[in-house]
Amino acid sequence: MALSDILASIDSEIAQLQKARALLGGSAAPVAKKKAGRPKKVVAEVQTPAAKPKKKKKRNLSPEGRKRIAEAVKRRWAAQKKAASTTAK
Repeated sequence: MALSDILASIDSEIAQLQKARALLGGSAAPVAKKKAGRPKKVVAEVQTPAAKPKKKKKRNLSPEGRKRIAEAVKRRWAAQKKAASTTAK
C-alpha cells in the first residue's frame, strides 16, 4: 500500500468518526473552533474616492518653536529636580 493510499483511508475513517460523533452528540455538523487572534475587519461599504474625507495638512514646527519648547522643558525639569531635592532633605 502506498503512503497516499494509507493517508486517504485514514482521512475517510476520520470523516466517518466525526459524522458518528455529530449524530451521537445531537448536532448536525461539527462545530468549528474559534481561531486565535484578532477578528478580521468587516468592510460595510466601499467608499468612492469622492466620499473620502480630506486629509489634514501636516503641521511643521519651525526651528524657533522647537527651541522655545526645548527651553521650556529644560526649565520644567530643573523645577522638578529642585522640588525633589528639597523634599528629600
